[in-house]
Amino acid sequence: MKKTAILSIAGLLLCVAAVTVIGQKKVLSPKQEQREVREQRRAERIANYEKTMDSTILSRNFQFNPQTMQRQPAGPMRQIMNPTFNVGIWDGTVDICLPYIKGYVPPYYVTVLNYTVPSVQGYTTEQTHEGWMVTFSTSLFSASTYTFTFEIFSRTGGANLTITNPWYSPVQYSGTISQLY
Repeated sequence: MKKTAILSIAGLLLCVAAVTVIGQKKVLSPKQEQREVREQRRAERIANYEKTMDSTILSRNFQFNPQTMQRQPAGPMRQIMNPTFNVGIWDGTVDICLPYIKGYVPPYYVTVLNYTVPSVQGYTTEQTHEGWMVTFSTSLFSASTYTFTFEIFSRTGGANLTITNPWYSPVQYSGTISQLY
């Protein structure tokens, strides 16, 4: 009986201790409070940026600003410093001004795709776990078809563009997405 009473009292004390520990608020120093507030604000800004990026892609009013280009599968990486080069999509029109590497075997040469296309074929927007895949095709007023595939990352605002053509090696660009107004 003594053992049962002692065990009962010990159990009761443990329950009381657990309730008081659970019910207590964390006591944070002012520095820790400031850190948590900053972390919450950053998380909110990141979430708002993702929403804005998603809205921009779904509106079909955005611009891809390339920073690098590379002939696939293993060509040299080239930086793009000229701000004139971009792909703009708005109101069903695609404005293309990009350097492009032609050739399937050496010697390769760089040319500029400089077209405004009033309509494209097969424009699709598909949501992925990291953002969006946007794909469309156009002839660029030639006999072959160029397929543009954007892999857009909503959290970072970055994107990869791959242009494929049956006559040339694919060319991949890395850059950023911005909203067109």
